[in-house]
Parts: sequence; C-alpha cells; structure tokens
Amino acid sequence: MTIEALYQIYRQHPSVQTDSRKLQSGDLFFALKGERYNGNQFAQQAIENGAVLVVVDEPVQTSSPDKVVRFDNTLLALQDLARYHRQQFSIPFLAITGSNGKTTSKELIHAVLSSTFRTYTTAGNLNNHIGIPLTLLAIRPDAQMAVIEMGANHLHEIEGYCRYVQPTHGIITNCGKAHLEGFGSLEGVRKGKGELYDYLRAQGGTVFVMWDYDYLRQMSSGIAELVTYGTSHAGLTGVIETNDPYLEVRITGGSSLQQIHSRLVGGYNLANILAAVCVGQYFNVADQKIQAALEGYTPSNSRSQLIRRGSNQIILDAYNANPSSMRAAIENLANTKADNKVLILGAMAELGSDSIAEHRQIINLIAGYPWRQVILVGGDFEKLDPPPPYLVFSDAVQVRDWLIAHPLENSYALVKGSRSMQMEKLLAEG
Repeated sequence: MTIEALYQIYRQHPSVQTDSRKLQSGDLFFALKGERYNGNQFAQQAIENGAVLVVVDEPVQTSSPDKVVRFDNTLLALQDLARYHRQQFSIPFLAITGSNGKTTSKELIHAVLSSTFRTYTTAGNLNNHIGIPLTLLAIRPDAQMAVIEMGANHLHEIEGYCRYVQPTHGIITNCGKAHLEGFGSLEGVRKGKGELYDYLRAQGGTVFVMWDYDYLRQMSSGIAELVTYGTSHAGLTGVIETNDPYLEVRITGGSSLQQIHSRLVGGYNLANILAAVCVGQYFNVADQKIQAALEGYTPSNSRSQLIRRGSNQIILDAYNANPSSMRAAIENLANTKADNKVLILGAMAELGSDSIAEHRQIINLIAGYPWRQVILVGGDFEKLDPPPPYLVFSDAVQVRDWLIAHPLENSYALVKGSRSMQMEKLLAEG
C-alpha cells in the first residue's frame, strides 16, 4: 500500500493510535517498536478493540487479515502519513523549540492565537519523533493555525522533524545547558536547535527572535523575515513590573498594550510572555484578546505552579531541569521578597561528563544566598565529594516522608528537578 492510499483510509477514519491500550473503535493502529516493546504483537488485540486498520512491519497472524497492511517501517510510515497530511494545508505552521520555556511558550501562544483563529497545537508533551506526527494527524480540516512543539536531545533531530512539519514560522526560546549528553556541548545545543532556523532560512520563512540573546541574533542571520522581542532594541519590548508572587509585565514599546498580569511564577517567564504578545500582534490578534488570553492562562503539569499548602507557598516547577533553568529558578526565589525560603531540588539528568561539575556549580550558587532549609535529591547530588552541607535524600518519596515528620511552616519553597526525579511525588498525600 502507498502512503497516498493509506491517507484515503485516514481521511475516512482520522484518528490514529500507537498504544493498543488506548485504542478506541474506529482508530487506525500503528504497531511501533522500541527497545522494550513490539507493537506488532498486539495486532490481533487492536483489531478486537475496534481498529479499522492495523499498520505493521512484521508478519502477523490475525483473524482479519484484510484489516492489516504492512510497510517496511511503521514509524516511517506514520511520519510519512503525517507529512502527507501536513501538505494538505496552506496555513501558518509555527514550530517552537529551545532548551527552556518551549512548552510554556507554546501554551501561551496557543491561548493567544485561539482567541481569534481555529488553532491546533501539541497536546501535553508530545514533542518527539512519535508525538509530533500524532500531533499533525490530529489537525482537522478547519484549522487556521498550527503550533508545534519540538523537543530534541541530539543533533539532526530538529532537522528530521522539519521534514514532515514543514514549518512556515519558528521560535527558538533559548539555548542553554540541556541534554549535554546528546548534544556534547553548549555549541552543540545551539547547532541542534539552530536546525529550525536552517530550515526556515532555506524556505524563506519567518522567525520570532528574543533579541536580548546575542547568540540568537547571530544564529538567525540571513533569514528572510525577523520579528523581534526583548527588553530593549526590539520590535516589541517589555520588562518585569513585579514578580511577587505572580509575574506582571509592563510593555514598553511596540504595542498599545500596557500591563499584563499573569498567573505565572518566575521572572524567567518574561521572554515567554513577550513571545506570545509578539506572535499575537504579528497575526493581527486584537490587543484586548492578547491580554485576556495571557491573563487567563493558568499553568499546570508542574510548570511554574504556585501551590498553597497550609501556611506554606510552594513553587512547583518540576517538569524538567537543566543547569540553565535550575539557576534561573534558584535566583528567582532568592530575589523574591519572602521569609523562610526553602529549596528542594532534584538532580539534573542527561548532562554527560559535565554532570558532576554542573551539580557542584549549583551547590556553589546555593551557598551564596540565605535559606531556611535546603534539601537535595538523588542523582549526582549524592555523588558530590565532598558532600554538600545540606540534607540529601535518594528520592522524592524519602523527602515526603521526612517532611511529614518535620513539617514546614510559613515557608516559601521551590520544588524543582529533572523529570526522572518525579519531584511532584513529595507533594502527594499519604
């Protein structure tokens, strides 16, 4: 079967699933393979659960062979189908990548654009080689805008995504010390993220650039259309008015907007808010709609959430962490006007040979500020020699148990760590 023929079936049944446990009647099922699973083994189960078509790349035995089609590689078939579907649209496709802030930027931009256009975007964190094709295939014919998040931890990954996303517009939020194990160095991060700029430069696309960052200025050189935002010398400018506890942004140029009272915690979200304003203005969203969308957005999923527990306020920013975002979050709390500040930090993952040194630098940063309590969790925080002069636990559950026995009171706490540390568990009841 060709991709074109498969697409005709998809048009009749535009719902795609790669997890047989989530399959619903009428879905197309793609039997993907990984190190620990082989979706081909679930072909019969998928048919029993109502799949109208099962795409495999191995011989399978089923009770309904007429519902099975075979490709050389089901993942490539999924991506090729997504590319074919993408080619049916002539609407703006905005791709977002970066070391920090890409999901928050994506959510804010989606909120702004959705106030005026039928906008589709990445659900949750489906920003990889499987999630992005699924995101594209979830876009319906009524779409007027698409906002696609791209995650990456090695070179040529963004380049590959651009093959089927085919973005017309792009944003690189920033390039920090993230996924150094895969990228090799900060320069590798910039090269990898810059693959989005490379594509848009070749295609005559448009990029929205945080003009404060010299490296983004250099990386975006030669792109047909640059739309800039930042704190100064940009098409749209804004600064932090207050950050106590929520971030309030004052627009200083390039817009008739004046103040944005967000529900985000952390001055590091200034760039995310400015990006959303910049994109909204570029696509002629009315100022009042931009403001309402940004002020109505409430963060979730452990990203810059302010949680009140008893007499304590807790910044839960534990979806992910790297040296750049960890430093920003620590400094944000250190500069907040509050008493009894507490740090509860999980280790940072995927830093390769730099990991011990990067964790040591975080300890040195912490030592420069006064804290009521510092608690470190797992990973290379446990491997530092000499050990840090703070409480160190192996996992978040141990921290939770310790906090039950030694409860915090009247404290302002930051909870942050890499996804693998599951720091949100320390807030779980029981």
